[in-house]
Amino acid sequence: MSFSTLVSDLAFRDRGPPTDLNGSAISKPSAISRNVSYARSTTSTNATSVSISGDISSQLHGGYSHPLSRAWQADRQLTKSMLIYPLFISDSPDEETLIPSLPNQHRRGLNKLIPHLAPLVRKGLRSVILFGVPTAPNTKDALGTPADDPDGPVIQTIRLLRSKFPSLFIVTDVCLCEYTSHGHCGILRDDGSLNNALSVDRISDVALAYAQAGAHCVAPSDMNDGRIKAIKLKLIEAGIAHQIVVMSYSAKFSGCLYGPFRDAAGSCPSFGDRKCYQLPPGGRGLARRAIARDIQEGADIIMVKPASSYLDIISDAKEIGRDLPVAAYQVSGEFAMIHAGAKAGVFDLKTMAFESTEGILRAGATIVVSYFTPDFLDWLEN
Repeated sequence: MSFSTLVSDLAFRDRGPPTDLNGSAISKPSAISRNVSYARSTTSTNATSVSISGDISSQLHGGYSHPLSRAWQADRQLTKSMLIYPLFISDSPDEETLIPSLPNQHRRGLNKLIPHLAPLVRKGLRSVILFGVPTAPNTKDALGTPADDPDGPVIQTIRLLRSKFPSLFIVTDVCLCEYTSHGHCGILRDDGSLNNALSVDRISDVALAYAQAGAHCVAPSDMNDGRIKAIKLKLIEAGIAHQIVVMSYSAKFSGCLYGPFRDAAGSCPSFGDRKCYQLPPGGRGLARRAIARDIQEGADIIMVKPASSYLDIISDAKEIGRDLPVAAYQVSGEFAMIHAGAKAGVFDLKTMAFESTEGILRAGATIVVSYFTPDFLDWLEN
């Protein structure tokens, strides 16, 4: 029945009470009741046929009309245990410096960590990832010596957190860029290019030092070829491979979204860029190959970084590593953009934080490294 026919039919039924063959109004309540009931039934049926065009499966609104049923529609719902909170650890014990380009985030020394983390742990913080920031003059060198200094910020922080928060899962970023005088993620040749063999040997030494200090997870972010295998072998040789998670930054792309992080960590290259060892933004095939390689070399978790611009790569990672957890790092530039948009009145901060993170989960991630973690601890509670 067409819409116009339905309207005509309804108009006809509204002309008045039913009549007999002589045109006299029927006054029996039972007859009127039967007629009205029939009209309502016919109207409902006809209207429904117009609405669904004969296909009952097209009716979806009922499935998400209630807040709880909307939550049930999600493939994955964000929980506190999915979140990893990045921490920038200074070698100045009493430092607590706001990072202007990274809203509400600080670089903190050892003496400031416990007061900052204690309330977050009470709210349900489960994991942190540590980035060391040496600030003392003349500390950095070409080999990144401060990275595994026993008295350096990362190893000291591992020991402190293990003693104060036994249930906190400690991840350590493993790279040299914060510790080298040139700001690159490995050891360089004389011509300024990356020496992959020496870099991998150095990176695996640093990972081993963090693991021996008490880290639960080592996360190499340098993108040097073969570093997962080298780390695994050294963990095996040290007899601790059975208790250390290796989370590989398998698909880490070069780009312009790392600026606030480099401000926080002091890791901007002194010359050139990282395009020869971080993946090109259009390199989906390269990312797939890197993910498959790191799985083959023994990675326990694979990570995609940045997150929101590479949802297809997160999906690829889940497909290639279907038996592994997939992590995604919502990087400093993504976080800063969301804050800037909210400040400009483009959207609500909380709403956008959830939408962006839910998109990351929907793509296939089950772990999210996020600067929003302290906010989510409150938002998820409420």
